Amino acid sequence: MPPHYLGLKKKGPVQQLIHGLKYKGYEHIGELLGDWLGGELAELKTYQNIDMVIPVPMHPKKLKKRGYNQVTKFGQQIAEVLNVAYVDDVLIKITNTTSQTTKKRVARWSNSNELFALRNISKIENKHILLVDDIITTGATLEACCLVLNQAKHLKISIATMAIA
Repeated sequence: MPPHYLGLKKKGPVQQLIHGLKYKGYEHIGELLGDWLGGELAELKTYQNIDMVIPVPMHPKKLKKRGYNQVTKFGQQIAEVLNVAYVDDVLIKITNTTSQTTKKRVARWSNSNELFALRNISKIENKHILLVDDIITTGATLEACCLVLNQAKHLKISIATMAIA
């Protein structure tokens, strides 16, 4: 079964909110968007059997530089609303990359290949996970994450983002 997508269009106010979250340190925006989207997901049958929420990770060097992963508060709030675990020690980013905001799909895909790895794979076997990220632009990052996550046996992946470009 293919992943499920849900999010807002990245235009106007939503774009400004995400920019504030990512680049100005307004982490509370992640909580607000996570609370809203978590409530929406809780109403949908597909998302009522989620076992855990997993964020798209940042490379440790980028995380240290920025000080936080903009997806953390978003994912934690969704997990709280859905009453499931927030698990950030399974999917890890192993290659540090430059920002993908100006890259086309082919460049993003080649940039996303072999960027992620799994730890603690047994945590996600036979589970339904919700993979969360800030924005779907081309889908290359989420696709790369899903390819790695699918190494786990009997895994179902759903996806939720703040916005879709």
